Amino acid sequence: MTFSGVFAHRVIPSKPSLRFTPTLISAARRLLAHALLHDRSNHMFTLLSASCIPIHSFNFTYETLTQSEKSFIEILNNEIGSYDRWAARGPDAMLPEVKLEDFRIGSQFWSLTRQHARLIVGDETIWAKFNQSCVVWDTCYPEENYFPTLIHIRDPRNVVPWTLTHVDWNGSSDGHPRMYAASEVGPQLIVRLKNDKPRYDDSGIDSSDPTLMRRRDPFLFARKFSPDSILPLMSIASDVIFKD
Repeated sequence: MTFSGVFAHRVIPSKPSLRFTPTLISAARRLLAHALLHDRSNHMFTLLSASCIPIHSFNFTYETLTQSEKSFIEILNNEIGSYDRWAARGPDAMLPEVKLEDFRIGSQFWSLTRQHARLIVGDETIWAKFNQSCVVWDTCYPEENYFPTLIHIRDPRNVVPWTLTHVDWNGSSDGHPRMYAASEVGPQLIVRLKNDKPRYDDSGIDSSDPTLMRRRDPFLFARKFSPDSILPLMSIASDVIFKD
């Protein structure tokens, strides 16, 4: 299959990926590797899902990301179920490189600096621990654990520890957040998403670093939106979504 327009010569050869396996990490690492090689001036690397939408203008989003010298990635500690996730490959499978006290949970959607993108692509040690099949599949979410754990271990100081992608876990199903239907899309929803605040690390990292509290970086993206939401979203794009 050939592509034209903005996708010409930019399609990355795909490989099968499957939930509850490290293949989702592999896919993100391939994307980062190609993005790093594509343009040496690339400053930030953002991973979104097909169900994500922007909730600010391009200029607002661009300035927020490029003015930051830190990555935005949710890094949560002492979460319910942390041990089960850590031991999903076996009770000793992560040792000695990834101790339970260093294991972290977070959103698989992030915005990373070039420094952290290179860190992920070049990592072999921590990746080897996560690149194992789980023996308990229903507590196996490698893509939500590998990235925050690696950066927490290697470079925790150069991170804003929250995701810029808003999700609503009320009414979640099968480990997936709520999906907005076309009938729910309107100005009030977008305004609420813009005004909502990111979730902070339960360990209190938000209060221990006053510079992070002053930032109050807003959500830049939101998910999940159903495919039939495209028309109502487009109808309010200029007047609501891209109006800052």
